[in-house]
Amino acid sequence: MPRSAGLLTFPDFSGFTRKLLLWNLGAYFFLILLHVASASSAFTLLVWTALLPTAVLHGYIWQFVTYSFVHQGILDTAFQLLSLWFLCSFLEGTRGARWTAELYWVSVVGAGLAAIALYAVWPATLTPLTGCWGGIFGLLIAFGFLYGDQQFMMFPLPMMIRAKYLVWVYFLITLAMLFSSEKVFAFSQLGGALFGYLYIQFAPRGGLAAASSSQYFGLRNNYYRWKRRRAARKFEVYMRKQNREVSFDKEGRYIDPDKDRMN
Repeated sequence: MPRSAGLLTFPDFSGFTRKLLLWNLGAYFFLILLHVASASSAFTLLVWTALLPTAVLHGYIWQFVTYSFVHQGILDTAFQLLSLWFLCSFLEGTRGARWTAELYWVSVVGAGLAAIALYAVWPATLTPLTGCWGGIFGLLIAFGFLYGDQQFMMFPLPMMIRAKYLVWVYFLITLAMLFSSEKVFAFSQLGGALFGYLYIQFAPRGGLAAASSSQYFGLRNNYYRWKRRRAARKFEVYMRKQNREVSFDKEGRYIDPDKDRMN
């Protein structure tokens, strides 16, 4: 049976979830303080960190990540961070920190790519992209597909809802936003959801980093084995020139003839 979350129960605040929330909170308050100290400096920083398709196409590729730390408006920021807290904490507790972090960042980048794709086909939609909704939608789609029957409180309403139904609520709201002035944000959120879905469908259970690490060590070990076999063949040629015979197995390990006679 699905486990129900208590009405007054808050999720765990540790690991990747805590780091992500603290990074976002720190960036939010830093921009506020910078704006108070120097509005022009704050604007310059926004130009460098918010995702603007024309800037990314001119080499500002760091904006694929930095835009997710740029928040505007206290209520929207609070709702984003609460969503991150609940979704990230649950997925990290069930799937691990590495998997959750990869899912989040893949979705963030996917949302940015969606915004650029929309600009490419419709230049009139040139709007700076800010906030971490793309990453949140990636987490949400994973939550809905992997734990669709999980029940939790639909904050701030005192009611319980299954994850798969919440996904549809968010999805329908986002579709409606496509026909409003928020179409860039809506399209990017759908892009984040799409990349999140692709990640949970095709990424290894331990995450991309674990798979890459295994492949790296596998290639490294194969390289060392090749070097050992190559050195063994060279040594065999050298010893034959000295009128002596030595033998190595197919892995390049020396075969002791005395040991064979004893057996």
